[in-house]
Amino acid sequence: MQRKFLTNLALVLALNLLVKPFYIFGIDAEVQVRAGTAAYGGYAALLSLSFLLNILLDLGITNWNTRHIARHTHLMRKQVSGIIAARSLLAVLYAVAIFAAAWLLGYRGGQLHLLAILVLNQVLVSTILYLRSNIAGSQRFAQDSLLSVLDRVLLIGICAWLIWGRDHPGAFPIEWFAWAQTAAYGITAVVALALVVRHAGGLSLRWDPVFTFSILRQSFPYALLVLLMSFYYRTDSVMLERMLPDGALQAGVYAQGFRFFEAFNMLGFLLAGLLLPMYSRMLKDREDVGPLTGVALKLVLTGSIAIAVVGSSYAQAVMDLRYHEHTDLSAPAFAVLIWCFVAVCITYIFGTLLTASGDLKALNWMAAAGMVLNLGLNLVLIPRWQVLGAAWSSLITQGLMAVAQLLLAARRFGLRARVRDSLAMLAYVLVLVLAARLLRAGGAPLANALLVLVPLAAFAALATGALPLHRLRALLPRGKG
Repeated sequence: MQRKFLTNLALVLALNLLVKPFYIFGIDAEVQVRAGTAAYGGYAALLSLSFLLNILLDLGITNWNTRHIARHTHLMRKQVSGIIAARSLLAVLYAVAIFAAAWLLGYRGGQLHLLAILVLNQVLVSTILYLRSNIAGSQRFAQDSLLSVLDRVLLIGICAWLIWGRDHPGAFPIEWFAWAQTAAYGITAVVALALVVRHAGGLSLRWDPVFTFSILRQSFPYALLVLLMSFYYRTDSVMLERMLPDGALQAGVYAQGFRFFEAFNMLGFLLAGLLLPMYSRMLKDREDVGPLTGVALKLVLTGSIAIAVVGSSYAQAVMDLRYHEHTDLSAPAFAVLIWCFVAVCITYIFGTLLTASGDLKALNWMAAAGMVLNLGLNLVLIPRWQVLGAAWSSLITQGLMAVAQLLLAARRFGLRARVRDSLAMLAYVLVLVLAARLLRAGGAPLANALLVLVPLAAFAALATGALPLHRLRALLPRGKG
C-alpha cells in the first residue's frame, strides 16, 4: 500500500503542479488585477460565504461514500442511483439557505446576482467531488487524478481567451470569471458522470425516502465535521469584509496572500483524497496503518516546511512577483498564512486517518472548539490588525487543530515517534531557517535564494534523515527482468 501511495501521489502531484499553479497565479491573480482589488475582494467574500454553508449540498455524503465504496465497491450502482436523486433536493435547500444568509448579512442587488452564479458553481463542484469519490473509492486513482485537473484546464482556456484573446480587451467584469467557472465545472461534471456510469454498469435515478434517510443518517457526522471546519477555514474573508469600513479592499488584500497559501494547500487536499480510500481499505483488512502514516508524514513535513521557510523569509518578494498594489499589507499576512500550510498538511494526514476509522465524534468536538476559537480570535484581532489579525487567527486555530488530531490519532492507533526521527526533522528545520536568514541578511534576491534553498532542502532532508532515502527506494516499483 505504501508503494501504491507513492506511485499515485507522484501522478496526482505531477498533473496538478503542471496545471493549478498556472491557473492560480496566471489566471486567478490576473483576474484580480483586471477587475480591481475591491471588486475581487467582494467576489472573494461572497465565495467564502458560499463555502460556509456548502455542507448543505453534500451533508457529508462524499466523505462517507469514499470510505463506503472503498470497502464495498460492488455496491456502487445502487449507491449512485439513490444518492444523485437525493442530492438534487439538497441543492435546493442549499440555495435557499445561502440567499437567506446573504440577505441577513446585508447583501443586495448585484451582489446577489453574483452570488447566484457562485451558488450554481458550488452545486457543480460538489457534484464533481461526489462523482470522484466513487472513482477514488474504487481505487481508480489515475482517472481521479485526471479529473482533478480537468476543470482547471478548461477554465484556463476560457479565461485566457477572455483576458488576452479578445480583439478589444477592456474592462473585465468579475461576473465573467464566475460564468467561465460554470462552463468548466459543467463539462467536468458530465465527464465524471460518464465515467461513474461506466464503472457502475449503468444508472437509473430513483427517489427512495427510506434509502435517503439511511444515507443521511450515516453521513451526518461527516457533514457536521465539514461544516465546523468550513467556519474556521473560510470566515476570515467574510469577517474582514463585514467588520471593517474598507472591508472589500481588506478582503481583497487578504486574498492576495491567501491565494498563495491555497495554491500550496491544494497539494494537501489531494493527499487527503488519496489517503482516505487507502486508509479505509487498510482498516477494513486490519492492516497496520503506521508505516503508511510515517511515510506520508515525512513527505509532507519536509515539503511543507521548506515552502513555509522560503515563503515567510521572502514574503514581500513573493507578493511583488504577482501584484503591484497593497503588497506591503498582504506580505506580512502571507508570511503568517504560509505556516498554516504545515499545520493543515498534518491535519490532512491524521484527520483523514481518524475519518477513515470513523472517529467522527472526537473530530467534531475538536472542530467545534476550533470554530469558536477562530471566531473569537477574529473578533479581537481583525479590528486591531486587519488582514494580519485574520492571518494570526487562522494560524493559531490550524496549529492547535493539527496538534490535537496528531495526539488523538497517535493514541488511537498506537503511533509512536522515534527520537531519532524527531531530532532529524528538527535538524532539517534549523538548517533551512538558518540558510534562509543568512541569504536574506546578505541581500540575496528571491531567484538566487531559490537556487540555493531548493537543492539545500533536498540535501538536508536526506543528510539529516528527515526523509530516509533507503526506505523510499524500497517502496518504489521495481522493474521486471
